[in-house]
Amino acid sequence: MKVTATTIASAPAISAETRLRSIVTDKSAFAILSDLFKARLTFLVLLTTLVGFYVGSRGSINYLLMIHAILGTAMVAAGAAALNQLLERELDAKMKRTASRPIPSGHMSADTALIIGAACSSAGLIYLAYAVNLITAVLGASTLCSYLFVYTPLKRLTSLNTAIGAIPGALPPLMGWTAARGEITSDGWALFAILFFWQLPHFLAIAWIYREEYARAGFMMLPVLDPTGERTGRQAFSHTLGLLPISLCPFVFKLVGPLYLGGALILGAGFLWCAFRFSRELSVARARALFYASILYLPLLLGLMVLDKIRV
Repeated sequence: MKVTATTIASAPAISAETRLRSIVTDKSAFAILSDLFKARLTFLVLLTTLVGFYVGSRGSINYLLMIHAILGTAMVAAGAAALNQLLERELDAKMKRTASRPIPSGHMSADTALIIGAACSSAGLIYLAYAVNLITAVLGASTLCSYLFVYTPLKRLTSLNTAIGAIPGALPPLMGWTAARGEITSDGWALFAILFFWQLPHFLAIAWIYREEYARAGFMMLPVLDPTGERTGRQAFSHTLGLLPISLCPFVFKLVGPLYLGGALILGAGFLWCAFRFSRELSVARARALFYASILYLPLLLGLMVLDKIRV
C-alpha cells in the first residue's frame, strides 16, 4: 500500500496520554527517575556522606541531624545528576552505555529534566542551610557548581577532567563531617583525600574499557588521548599507590583503631596489585578487574572505618 499525505493525515492522532502510557509500559516511571538521578552514583554519595557524619560525630549520634544531612545531600546529588544529563544529552546519545538514559532515549523531555534537576538541587541546598548548617550547604553548592560548570565542560576539553572531577566527587564525606561537627578540620580533609585518590584509578579503568565510545562522543578522557595506554596505566598505578598512605590518615588522626589499620593495609595492597597488573597488561580484562577491585575496596574500607571508630 502506498503511503500518501492523505493517508497520514487521516490516521488517528496519538494522544499525549497514549504516548505516556506506552513510555511507562516500556520503562516504568520509577526506572526513568532512577536513571535520571543516577541511583547507584547517588547511593555512593549518600554512603560516603553517612560515613563522614558517623565518624565525625562526638558522643552519641544525633540521628535527626543525620537524617536531615542525608535528605539534603540526596536532593542536591539527584538534582546534579539530572542537570548533568541535560547538559550532556547530545553526547550521551552517541554512546551505547548512556544512550538509554531518559533524555536521549526519549523517555523524558529536556525541559522536564531541567525543572526536576533545578528544583531538587535548589531545594536540597536550602534544606541543608536551614536543617543542618550553612557550611554544609556551601560545600553542597560547591559540589554542584564544580560538577556542572567545571567538570562537565572540561570533559570535552582536557584529560585533566578526571582529576578535576574527583574534587566534587570527594566532597560528600566532608559534607557529612561538617554536618556533624559544624566545622572543617584536618580529620575531615582526610576523608576527602581518600575519596579523591580512590576515584582516579576507578574512573581510569572505566575510561579504558569504554575508550572507543568516549572518543566517538568527543570526551577527552586520558585513554582516548593515550592509545598505547602507557600514561593511563602509570597514572592508575601511581594514584592507587598514593591512596595507600592516605587511607591510613584516619588511624593517624586517632579516629579509628588497629582493626582499621590492618584492614586498610590489606585492602590497599590488593587494590594496588590490581592496578599494577593493569599497568603491565593494558587489556579490557585487567581494566575490569581494577574496576571491580575499586568497587569492593571503598565500601569495605568505609565499613572498617565505621566498625572500628574510636568513641570520643
